[in-house]
Amino acid sequence: MSKKQKMVEAITPRDEDFTRWYTDICMRAELCSYSTVRGCVILRPYGYAIWELITGELDRRFKKTGHENVMMPLFIPESLLQKEKDHVEGFAPEVAWVTHGGDEELTERLCVRPTSETLFCDHYAEVIESWRDLPKLYNQWVSVVRWEKTTRPFLRTREFFWQEGHTAHATKEEAMEETLMILNLYEEFYQTALAIPVLSGEKSESEKFAGAVNTYTIEAMMHDGKALQAGTSHYFGNGFAKAFNIQYADRDNRLQYVHQTSWGVSSRSIGGIIMVHGDDDGLVLPPAVAPIQIVIIPIAQHKEGVLDEACRLKEAVKEAGFRVKLDDSDRMPGWKFAEYEMKGVPIRLELGPRDIAQGSCVVVTRDNREKTVVQLENIIEELPGMLNDLNKRMFENANKRLTSRIYDVSDWNEFVQTMDEKPGFIRAPWCKDPDCEAKVKDITKATSRLIEGAADKSHSCIVCNRPALQMVIWGRAY
Repeated sequence: MSKKQKMVEAITPRDEDFTRWYTDICMRAELCSYSTVRGCVILRPYGYAIWELITGELDRRFKKTGHENVMMPLFIPESLLQKEKDHVEGFAPEVAWVTHGGDEELTERLCVRPTSETLFCDHYAEVIESWRDLPKLYNQWVSVVRWEKTTRPFLRTREFFWQEGHTAHATKEEAMEETLMILNLYEEFYQTALAIPVLSGEKSESEKFAGAVNTYTIEAMMHDGKALQAGTSHYFGNGFAKAFNIQYADRDNRLQYVHQTSWGVSSRSIGGIIMVHGDDDGLVLPPAVAPIQIVIIPIAQHKEGVLDEACRLKEAVKEAGFRVKLDDSDRMPGWKFAEYEMKGVPIRLELGPRDIAQGSCVVVTRDNREKTVVQLENIIEELPGMLNDLNKRMFENANKRLTSRIYDVSDWNEFVQTMDEKPGFIRAPWCKDPDCEAKVKDITKATSRLIEGAADKSHSCIVCNRPALQMVIWGRAY
């Protein structure tokens, strides 16, 4: 048995045990390690490098749309958190509290931020005075703490990384425009940079963010058919502004309350990449967020001239702007192939004496393992197209899987049976009654993922058979 076979077998097959397969990839691709702090993980260099590239892609988009980065404190005084009733009730079960500073008991408990709405609101009340101060388009990159009972690397951990945008606007119209613009930005990011197709829409009243007037979401489908809430954008109205007295003098010198938004994408996006694109050999990374886009494997590197030519190739690829690695270690080529397949490197270049003699190298693409012989003099020109084609194939394959697993159902018994037997999403009508929504969750463990739009007048609610008002995507979720 070869070393390559042994490495591949180190991953539990995806269709045998999806949960174990996922954890195997997280650990064996060296994305993270478990921490002695229960419910938390350590991001290892390779995992953090992916997150760094994700943040870079998003941050570029935010700045292009006029947003600025800030940094709020880690701690929130309890009195500040209590100012917005719905918000604090929504987060109360997940809050971690600091009660002592050194040996002294604090006179007021401090919350370790689960999210930073209250801190931004407190700041905005200080710095916003007139219409000239608006809009405030702020974002921060931080970690937050939520005391999850059941944890899994990247998907749910007690501390996780994210960005949270918080903006203040003069009018409802401006704030709603911001909310939907960010939703579209997230959708574009997922579908181009991560090659993950998503559905977008509004959340139901029971599923919206605590304290929001409207919550909009992008939902991705994992390989096992479960949903992953990939990003959310919220319109707050002026509820927080009234609780925190965030007012501005308008052009007529009349005091008005600001209208606010909040939005975020987290490190669970790494979990999404794994579960949408990964296979039984490990990660398959989209080029935009691959720490190593191209790996060069010298064949028979002990032979004269092989390493010299491999080094020249590496420098040429690096100069062209690609993230490249030359593995000139003493490991066997088969081990190296398996190692970089495990790590999801999009393109592998194989270069041996025969290739050098022919002035070529072998190009292997990670998603389909196709081998192509390319002349060395043309490789720099060919690589961008190959990476783009790989990204396109990844998206198309994932999109085909998504669309083929959305089932249109109009009968309750069929709904229950489909949810049990066909992993995926169900499109079904709903009357907007929270009791019907609760029944779906209680019996099938599925939730309303998003509202697609108004239901046709001929449709009846999937649960109660009364006239339906909305068409909803339902699914079980992480």
